[in-house]
Amino acid sequence: MAGRPNRVVAEIGRPETPQETADRKAAASRTYRASQTTRNLIAALLVTLAVVAVIIFIVPRGQVPERPPIDVPAAAASASAAEERPVIAPATPQGWRVNVAAVEGNLPRAWTIVYATETGFVRVEQGFDADPAWPSRELAGSAVDGTVDIGGITWDRYVIRNPERAGNITSAISTSVGEDIVMVFGAADDETIRIAAEAVAPEILTLAEEAQ
Repeated sequence: MAGRPNRVVAEIGRPETPQETADRKAAASRTYRASQTTRNLIAALLVTLAVVAVIIFIVPRGQVPERPPIDVPAAAASASAAEERPVIAPATPQGWRVNVAAVEGNLPRAWTIVYATETGFVRVEQGFDADPAWPSRELAGSAVDGTVDIGGITWDRYVIRNPERAGNITSAISTSVGEDIVMVFGAADDETIRIAAEAVAPEILTLAEEAQ
């Protein structure tokens, strides 16, 4: 029986040769496999996106809990017991947040309260047995330029000529009480420093009475 004649291909106007038929089928097979691979990749991508979406929707999400406020009187009592000496515990001015209330530093060690204000920060430090040059060292060498009376206390006032060198400090005052020195300073204007000094003044007066 005669074999089936090769079909006439319109593009070439004659029957295919056996080699052309084999090449055509091979090309069609490659195209099919490529299309299958593409479809498989798309399907895998869709499955991955679906899994991610499920995870996003089923995993519980929430805000990071806000850090509880620092209890300054409690922290001061703990520091006082540890240092075996009285420390100041001023009331926090309204609208301010306490970020630090701890003993820091060395020679002298200092009971330190750091307030975050609306526009910057204020530090209140009680340097234990601090020498007279301690405030100037804390302020990168800034010198005293007069005094100011706040809350019934006379404070030395410092001129911060290079705030960047002084750790962005723009205003500072200090006063001696017994063997200690209390500083109020920070990235703040004079009025903000005054608010902090007024808050700490009753504590300083009490500390002065206890030191007598």
